Amino acid sequence: MSERVEQEEIFSQVLRAGRRTYFFDVRATKADDYYLTVTESKKFTHDDGSFHYQKHKIYLYKEDFSDFKEMLNKATDFIIENKGSEVISERHQKDFKKQDENSYVEQTTESFTDVSFDDI
Repeated sequence: MSERVEQEEIFSQVLRAGRRTYFFDVRATKADDYYLTVTESKKFTHDDGSFHYQKHKIYLYKEDFSDFKEMLNKATDFIIENKGSEVISERHQKDFKKQDENSYVEQTTESFTDVSFDDI
């Protein structure tokens, strides 16, 4: 059984996004046509400090580019229109603690600027 060999990269770009890294690689088919691979690589750390990467890859061929871009734009536009562009990623962190709605942050007078009303 022959082992599948990845085709040589023609063009490559990397997007680092926290624990995730996205690779956009243009490769050539055996017929010397181009296609795109998009790979998500996510780093996972074990309790003992060792780590491993989990990878997911999609292959995108020219005949699908137009529809893919259209669907990607519709999906991303929907998200931005409905949830805004603010990123709320703290909720997904291991040490995230939801703040009680009734709790408040106690402030000391040391954090305020001393203003003399005689100067006004």
